[in-house]
Amino acid sequence: MPGQSPFTTSDPLRPFLVIPAGGRGLRMGGGLPKQFRDWDGRPLLQVTVEAFLAPGMPQLAGIALAVPESHLEEARSWSFQVPCTVVPGGDTRQESVWLALRTLPNLPLAPVMIHDAVRPFPPAAPLWEALEALNRYDGVLLGEPSTDTLKRVDSLGRVLRTEPREEFFRAQTPQIARLGTWLQAFQSAHEAGFTGTDDVALLERLSLAVKLIPSPSSNLKLTTPEDWERSRPH
Repeated sequence: MPGQSPFTTSDPLRPFLVIPAGGRGLRMGGGLPKQFRDWDGRPLLQVTVEAFLAPGMPQLAGIALAVPESHLEEARSWSFQVPCTVVPGGDTRQESVWLALRTLPNLPLAPVMIHDAVRPFPPAAPLWEALEALNRYDGVLLGEPSTDTLKRVDSLGRVLRTEPREEFFRAQTPQIARLGTWLQAFQSAHEAGFTGTDDVALLERLSLAVKLIPSPSSNLKLTTPEDWERSRPH
């Protein structure tokens, strides 16, 4: 039933998947939110979820999606092999994540993977490595190593120095922490009026230990029409 949690008691070590998909996807154009645009016959968000249910991926305890009000009925009609709850998204990505997190069962130690709705190619091996690293760190994220030379510039664009690129990564998702850690971080950020540019920024704000796991560039986020055309099935 809409609004009723489908989750029952679960293995506390099996991860949950949270996907904030409440955005309007304006950079893609076309009026329809990009996470609901057709991707080889199915909405992209559905394709992204099903990528986590593929053979070789960690077995999920459940899924929580936050979507626009206009697409609640559509998302609730999808059937997955694990329990899934769908809630209205918030005004921001961070608020959508927080709303979805609060639908999960009271399992503070359960790993929760927060993933971008329009990142449909999650890599299995780095994901397994990230979940294992959660035994030693408060949070974990996937990230792509920088292959470019990086220049630090001032406000006028003048080069100040060249940075060591081996110290820089492009943040990806999933970003993972235990449910109790996420709830603490999102509650604290809400009370302080803090907005992070990604989820682990909320952990960093609390001086928690976050580990980065290198991940391939194939785990890309489809943000622009060019991304879409380059990556879509042919």
